[in-house]
Amino acid sequence: MRSGLESPPVGGDVPALPRPSPDPVAVAALLGAGAMLGLTATLSKLAADAGLSPLAFLVWPVFGAAVVLRAVDRQPRRPVDRPLVRYLLVAGLITVAVPQLILFSAVSQVGAAFVALAVAFPPIFTYLGAVAFGREPLRVDRSIGVVSVVIGAVLLAVSKLTEPDAPTLWIGLTLTVPVLLAIGNLFRSWRWPAGRSGSELAPGMLFVAGSMLLPAAAAPGLDLAVPAEPRAVVLVGTQTLVFVAQYALFFVVQRRGGPVFLSLLGSVGAMVGASAAAVVLDESLPGGLLPAAVCIVMGMRQLTKP
Repeated sequence: MRSGLESPPVGGDVPALPRPSPDPVAVAALLGAGAMLGLTATLSKLAADAGLSPLAFLVWPVFGAAVVLRAVDRQPRRPVDRPLVRYLLVAGLITVAVPQLILFSAVSQVGAAFVALAVAFPPIFTYLGAVAFGREPLRVDRSIGVVSVVIGAVLLAVSKLTEPDAPTLWIGLTLTVPVLLAIGNLFRSWRWPAGRSGSELAPGMLFVAGSMLLPAAAAPGLDLAVPAEPRAVVLVGTQTLVFVAQYALFFVVQRRGGPVFLSLLGSVGAMVGASAAAVVLDESLPGGLLPAAVCIVMGMRQLTKP
């Protein structure tokens, strides 16, 4: 049986994307990676309270996860070539470096619940991109699923924007992240380097992303210092393990289901993150959470049909 971390049978210029698959491994990996994504928002808020800058709490766990994932990969090492470097540079930038820095920075401005819920948007952009470029046929059932997910995400966004003194700038910046994630979903599927495994790509992508983030330490309010106190160190270690699990499962979902199926990871993360923020951080849940959750779950069911 082929591993979910194996590379696709062909190189980047594939004529079509893999069909979303509701097989147990793909669904389990989706739920696991989504849960890790949702927990990250809550951990980011706890890290901010512990005195960690968003950059420090992102960079060190990213590098740590890259080291762990590389260490546990027992596949033979292959020479680095130009397609691999190009893939890792683009994937690292639009999958990890830029969107994660925005989310980690926004959590103290808009709350962990809203940051987690914002990542429920990628399915529509991913699906529309796949259809627009002819990589996936337009299907009524899947279109209904995407619309349902987006309605749920819009309900959440509107409920946040209508709050008194809502930080409009940070809300708008946070809502750019789903577009970046959707572009990343499509790029990683379409340009997956021939013969490369997900267990090889995951640590490479994280290492490149971490390297790209280092210069941001020169910006005001961002630094790489980790306070010398147990709580801060434990949070960095915990987030490292979260990234290890998230990105190990991430490429399993990508390999088995393609970019549209993978984009549902955000919907899972939204529900887990909003719930975790309410329980752990005592944040109030957005007013539209219940109808939004119903829409998102219904959309996921449509999008996971074979």
